[in-house]
Amino acid sequence: MEKPVVVYEPFRAGLPPMREYMRSLWSRRTFISEFSRSELREQNYGSVFGQLWLVLNPLLLSAVYFLLIYVIGGSSDATRFGHLTASLFLFYLVANSLTGGVKAITSGQRLIMNTSFPRVMLPISATVIALFKFIPTLIVFGVIHVLIGLPYSWQMLWAIPIMAIALVMALGMAILISCINVYFRDISSMLPYLTRSLLYLSPILYVASSISDRIKTFEIANPIFYLLDSWSRVLVHAQAPTVFGMVHASVWALSLFTVGTYFFLSRERDFAVRL
Repeated sequence: MEKPVVVYEPFRAGLPPMREYMRSLWSRRTFISEFSRSELREQNYGSVFGQLWLVLNPLLLSAVYFLLIYVIGGSSDATRFGHLTASLFLFYLVANSLTGGVKAITSGQRLIMNTSFPRVMLPISATVIALFKFIPTLIVFGVIHVLIGLPYSWQMLWAIPIMAIALVMALGMAILISCINVYFRDISSMLPYLTRSLLYLSPILYVASSISDRIKTFEIANPIFYLLDSWSRVLVHAQAPTVFGMVHASVWALSLFTVGTYFFLSRERDFAVRL
């Protein structure tokens, strides 16, 4: 049986025909879902204890950081634990997208060399995996919310658009860093330090209102600072997010997604040569 011949023609303006590209990407949505599930199974999340670990891991992380806050600060309360847990869970949605996305292209070398498909599927799969890991943490936080008696209100529905913004941001970061890693492989070695720095510079171990306005002006450069602040306001305090916080997070998310996608698609043809 003869293999189908794929003719590669140069892209106009460095980008593929977007309508055809998106149609090809959409037709492979089932593959993206199954590919993500197989990666999770490979990481032992398909077993009973693996799925249990999806719940235990974020819970243990929040317990360790709460102990750290208690030891350093000398005291803490249930609201602080709720803030820490909610913020940490959303932070790891972004961090897991970055960690999975950074080697999405380089680890898929055989697939890229032997198969014709939209390469952006690989960082998208990394974000889908991060989402699969994030969903159980929502259930965990729901239980914690009830146990420690945090307030409820209709303002908590703001969590839906905030989560959508977080997903767009996480996807943009995954696409961008997967492309950068093709050219600068050292970025994967630096990533743990980058994510750790992002953790400490974001309002997770502390609340945004506790830092001075002078320092807060520098936090505008942190993409997830106001995203996490808005998430905590909504889920922990049952308050509406600030307009500035939502605009800041939306602008960062759209900018990262647009720049990352453009950079990725304009370089996609070069990947097979660089790998």
